[in-house]
Amino acid sequence: MDITPDTKIGDLLDAWPHLEETLVGLSPTFAKLRNPVLRRTVAKVATVRQAAAVGGVALGKMINALRTAAGLEAAGEEGADAGEAESGRPDWVVDERVAASLDARPLLEAGENPMVRVLAGLDRLEAGEIFLLVTPFRPAPLIDLAARRGFRAWTRRDGEDRFSTWFSR
Repeated sequence: MDITPDTKIGDLLDAWPHLEETLVGLSPTFAKLRNPVLRRTVAKVATVRQAAAVGGVALGKMINALRTAAGLEAAGEEGADAGEAESGRPDWVVDERVAASLDARPLLEAGENPMVRVLAGLDRLEAGEIFLLVTPFRPAPLIDLAARRGFRAWTRRDGEDRFSTWFSR
């Protein structure tokens, strides 16, 4: 097995369990992987590229650290910082258009996966309406899934453990 931007975090940790500590060393955000629910759900679908975005770690740095810790040859730089500041607020993000919202932080803290609730909320959106999601990290895997379902998303970091993501059709 190789470690690439598209490697699933779950597969990575199945092959090299000790890489959990390497991930936590790269970003304290990854300590959440110790949560069994997140480990069984999010880690199975999240890629290294998505995890780098969630953790605010440059993708090349993350891949090289993981490859080195796994005993593989470093891959060289693999792209720009995943933790770059979000681009300016898009015109479609209008607070008055928020039709539904979910603060997923308490759910995640309780070991629950909010994915079903979020997807149900997105499915109920009418054209032009917005679903606002609050999480303790940038929900990169969910953003990618929503994009495949025809939604656009924009995320703003509101604090150390607070990210707001707006979704719209």
